[in-house]
Amino acid sequence: MDNGDIESNSDDNLRAPIGRKYRPVVDNDSAVLEMSSMDPSGSSSSSSALPVVHQAPFKKVNATSQENIDEVVDEEANRPQRDSKLELFGFDSLVNILGLKSMTEEQSVEPSSPRDGENISITQGRPKTSELKLGTLMGVFVPCLQNILGIIYYIRFSWIVGMAGIWESLLVVAFCGSCTFLTGISLSAIATNGAMKGGGPYYLIGRALGPEVGVSIGLCFFLGNAVAGSLYVLGAVETFLKAVPAAGIFRETITRVNGTVVPEPIQSPSSHDLQIYGIVVTILLCFIVFGGVKMINRVAPAFLIPVLFSLFCIFIGIAVAKKDHPSPGITGLSLTSFKENWGPDYQNTNNAGIPDPDGDVSWNFNAMVGLFFPAVTGIMAGSNRSASLKDTQRSIPIGTLAATLTTTAMYVVSVLLFGALATREKLLTDRLLTATVAWPFPAIIYIGIILSTLGAALQSLTGAPRLLAAIANDDILPVLNYFKVVEGKEPYIATLFTAFLCIGCVVIGNLDLITPTITMFFLLCYAGVNLSCFLLDLLDAPSWRPRWKFHHWSLSLLGAFLCIVIMFLISWSFTVVSLALASLIYYYVSIKGKAGDWGDGFKSAYFQLALRSLRSLGANQVHPKNWYPIPLIFCRPWGKLPENVPCHPKLADFANCMKKKGRGMSIFVSILDGDYHECAEDAKEATKQLATYIDYKRCEGVAEIVVAPNMSEGFRGIVQTMGLGNLKPNIVVMRYPEIWRRENLTEIPATFVGIISDCIVANKAVVIVKGLDEWPNEYQRQYGTIDLYWIVRDGGLMLLLSQLLLTKESFESCKIQVFCIAEEDNDAEALKADVKKFLYDLRMQAEVIVINMKSWDGQTEGGAQQDESIGAYNGAQQRIATYMEDMKSRAEKEGTQLMADGKPVVVDEHQVEKFLYTTLKLNSTILRYSRMAAVVLVSLPPPPVNHPAYLYMEYMDLLVENVQRLLIIRGYRRDVVTLFT
Repeated sequence: MDNGDIESNSDDNLRAPIGRKYRPVVDNDSAVLEMSSMDPSGSSSSSSALPVVHQAPFKKVNATSQENIDEVVDEEANRPQRDSKLELFGFDSLVNILGLKSMTEEQSVEPSSPRDGENISITQGRPKTSELKLGTLMGVFVPCLQNILGIIYYIRFSWIVGMAGIWESLLVVAFCGSCTFLTGISLSAIATNGAMKGGGPYYLIGRALGPEVGVSIGLCFFLGNAVAGSLYVLGAVETFLKAVPAAGIFRETITRVNGTVVPEPIQSPSSHDLQIYGIVVTILLCFIVFGGVKMINRVAPAFLIPVLFSLFCIFIGIAVAKKDHPSPGITGLSLTSFKENWGPDYQNTNNAGIPDPDGDVSWNFNAMVGLFFPAVTGIMAGSNRSASLKDTQRSIPIGTLAATLTTTAMYVVSVLLFGALATREKLLTDRLLTATVAWPFPAIIYIGIILSTLGAALQSLTGAPRLLAAIANDDILPVLNYFKVVEGKEPYIATLFTAFLCIGCVVIGNLDLITPTITMFFLLCYAGVNLSCFLLDLLDAPSWRPRWKFHHWSLSLLGAFLCIVIMFLISWSFTVVSLALASLIYYYVSIKGKAGDWGDGFKSAYFQLALRSLRSLGANQVHPKNWYPIPLIFCRPWGKLPENVPCHPKLADFANCMKKKGRGMSIFVSILDGDYHECAEDAKEATKQLATYIDYKRCEGVAEIVVAPNMSEGFRGIVQTMGLGNLKPNIVVMRYPEIWRRENLTEIPATFVGIISDCIVANKAVVIVKGLDEWPNEYQRQYGTIDLYWIVRDGGLMLLLSQLLLTKESFESCKIQVFCIAEEDNDAEALKADVKKFLYDLRMQAEVIVINMKSWDGQTEGGAQQDESIGAYNGAQQRIATYMEDMKSRAEKEGTQLMADGKPVVVDEHQVEKFLYTTLKLNSTILRYSRMAAVVLVSLPPPPVNHPAYLYMEYMDLLVENVQRLLIIRGYRRDVVTLFT
């Protein structure tokens, strides 16, 4: 297309990125009118901003009237100023939704990310950006480095080399470093699998393992960070008081030790000095944290640079050290010292760590791991500030792994250098060997120790409140609502709470009992990250597409295993305590927490497990030993229910009675009459309402609403398509339409008979409940008997349902009676013996009663029950006679054959009398023997072929007459019980 093809005659022209001008399409443009006329639904396309192109492929259509054009213009004028340019597709432009630069060179505002658990489209995407964002160096690498480089390296590392020897020290470093490195790889994979909000490891674990696990580990990690801040503060204060003893307010504690050739005193600052200075330092650090990310960013280099300089001075001092210079016991870099210090030399020490044969503290490799591991923690410092990063998917992997590798390499080199620098005695007795060898003077190391611990404390006080605020913002625990914070704002209340925790721990002073628990919390968090990555990588869902490619589920599993092993190596008792605390939080969250669906890995695992189980079941019939009832609860009422009541209140109670100990699944379905396109939203709302009702009734099941032209068509579709494979419903449960005659609902007979016929054709069992209003709930205990009128072979379904009823508290006090119908007297005893043997083999206890149904022409015995049945029988005869006369007269008038329910029927009056009389005898028998029964179960007669539905309803009404609580059951063409083990 040439530039000449595009007109430009307005100041409001749109500009393309290459500078060409586009003319906006006006309302009466031919192309617009043309596309409007092509829309079959009549929707306007007048807002399409397509340029006018010569030789358009659309056929030219002229507007038929000025009124149509005015209508389009008015509609256009009422729309927002910024119209979609792709209205033809039915959605807004990706350019506008994603916040990219539009053709008008306007920058659209990025939408804030929606709450987790809501339905979002793939185009609604990215979290809202805040004003200040950090890069990889200052946002991740520096915080991680500050947290990892702590007091352990300065005052304990050389002692570890002396006690464990060089090769075991290297093993300790490799062991602990491998744990954090594998955790860093797992963290990198999860963090690069999508946009990441605040909360760091909590956000990652919660979205991978679910809200319960995420909150429990997240709160433990928060406590670990908060209490660790107090430890760092105490370490800085203690080092300061040792370097400047005159600063102490109270007297120092002096302990004499005998671990050296010349006894030397070990001076310990007063606990009151530690408390006072610790509170002051904590408050000062909190003021820095209150200044926000910008303030922390400015202060962080002031803490880190002197630390790095002190490390540089240590390595320079090691390089220039000579024999007995700068202190006795220093050998310089000597191969002899390296060989002497190669192996371990574990021995007892006193509480100060000085070797003493009578010391109370014994050391081994496990203790070395527990002592050194805090020196490698801190890898989560960058991810804790994920909400403040410019690009989490780039910064977290690079910054975290770079800090981990840097510190691990420094530790490995330091092991080799310290092992060749001094004698073992010097390594074990000089707690500040790093200060002794530092060049040019030891004071630099004291400054390094103080600033490194203060830097680590600053990072803990920065990350912990943000972690707590992230947990509160997810609105899982209402008790944490006080710590909520608006996105982009500083968590001041959470910071105050963290400061109070830190100050409280500082006041306690002696944290030796709490310190191992803190390490456990860190390890628990690392294990959670590794397990999250393991689960996501193993499931490999379509949404699992991390940018960080260097990961594998086996590495994550190994990292989680190392975390658990280190926890037990450090202290099995503290491991149990930390796991118990996390379990208590998990239990509390599962009870008090609000439900949230974060698309976690467990849901994906359940989904894949369900698919695999479904495939393993196959399409073959389930063996009777493995048969479970899967009832299809038909909720559509025959009459009207009160508003906001989606189902009869007792249907869920009955559905629960069909399950053994709650095992099984129920499918609650209803039918909404109407057109699907018009009623789709109403059906979704009705489904939610029905699902809420199911949850309220504590019934395990799912809700489905089907839109269909009428009830018969809807049920026919349901019975054919509902379910998958062998998880299709096998029993249809519905209420008996007792109101059809009382309320003159003439359409019910045809619908009711049609549903039963459809179930028979689809090979579904049928259970019809009469007297549903009187059905007991779980708190109404029943007494008496459960009577079974076993007339036809039903695969044992009636027997099985009676046994399931006995497992419920409502019916557990009842006894089962089985009534069998014998046509002749001489068949009674044989039939009774056979049924007893059959029930014995089925492990069912029941009393067997055989009733002799006399011949068709015989006379029935008298009694009140017979009188009641005779009255109902006579009424049914009269109504049937009237119905038949009306049907015959209508057929004669129209000159057609007998028609009922829109189809031809054949009526044998003798057969009608026979059916009526059979139901009369059965009803009178039930009233005679089972009037006081808790519930009666009777076989369901199938609808006769080519028989009017009205006549079948008369048979059924006569069968259920005056029976208070009745289950009418029809099995299907298979056994649901078996005699064999």
